[in-house]
Amino acid sequence: MSREELAARQAALLDSLLTGSEAPSGFDASRLRIEADVLLAKRRRLVAYLRPDLPEALGSRYRPLFDAYAAERPKTTSIRAREYADAFAEWLVARGDLPKPRRRWFRR
Repeated sequence: MSREELAARQAALLDSLLTGSEAPSGFDASRLRIEADVLLAKRRRLVAYLRPDLPEALGSRYRPLFDAYAAERPKTTSIRAREYADAFAEWLVARGDLPKPRRRWFRR
């Protein structure tokens, strides 16, 4: 197998894990779904850790809203975890699920 073929298979596997797309040939779809769910839960916990205000404000709506956001916008290596958490918060505000934050008078 050439490097290009291996890279393409790895990209297809990663896409399946992060977006829920069809499992690449040679992989068990049910096992990939389990792994994808684990990765999603890990991202959900990390966002809750970085932005505890979000699950606090959303309560039981946090999980389904985060899962919907993550399905539309899978995390890539080009965005840092805190930026991803902040983008999720902005998405919530834009949808009307959270009120627009008040301006801060100081910077940290």
